[in-house]
Amino acid sequence: MKKTLVLLLIFYINGYSQFMDPGKARGLFMSIAIGPRIPISSFSNSQIMGIGFNVEISYTDNEFIPLFLYAKAGYEHYPGSIDFYRRTQYSSITTNAIPLNAGFRLFFPPILENIVLLIPIIEAGGSYLIIEKSHQFKMDSGRNNYLEDNSKVGFHIGGGFSMFLIELAGTYNYYPDYEYLSADVRLRIPIFIKL
Repeated sequence: MKKTLVLLLIFYINGYSQFMDPGKARGLFMSIAIGPRIPISSFSNSQIMGIGFNVEISYTDNEFIPLFLYAKAGYEHYPGSIDFYRRTQYSSITTNAIPLNAGFRLFFPPILENIVLLIPIIEAGGSYLIIEKSHQFKMDSGRNNYLEDNSKVGFHIGGGFSMFLIELAGTYNYYPDYEYLSADVRLRIPIFIKL
């Protein structure tokens, strides 16, 4: 599945760059992000803080600067809570997820320009989450272990600060029964810029 996502991103970048109008100022960027994932609400009953990373493609041109459109895919891992194991028949519960997000990011005027360029940002969009949850039970429970596959549709909203090539962002991610907060450090790489 990971190889398929990488190939789709490569074909998307290649195909999209061939159909751009040559008279526009525009930019196509790739970013790589990593950071903690903090389950909240009912998701935090069984899972503890995990980690995640994602790869993003974003685009803007002179018709909608400072608005950037983006699509990103990632991978997240959430281990089970020790307290959950103590009060249930579970010996292990882990959740692995692949979030697929699309949305927009709005850049505001810089709040710092002298020492470092610091630009506030907000972002929002729709999300699709592919979930694989492993359920393992204690030997004396009489229950069989199983693997649960599921998917959820939701949304995300967040904000942070950009130094353009490096961003720090926090995001609230909502899916039914799978709410979490994410904090990311992103490294942005220009793929194509035309002025």
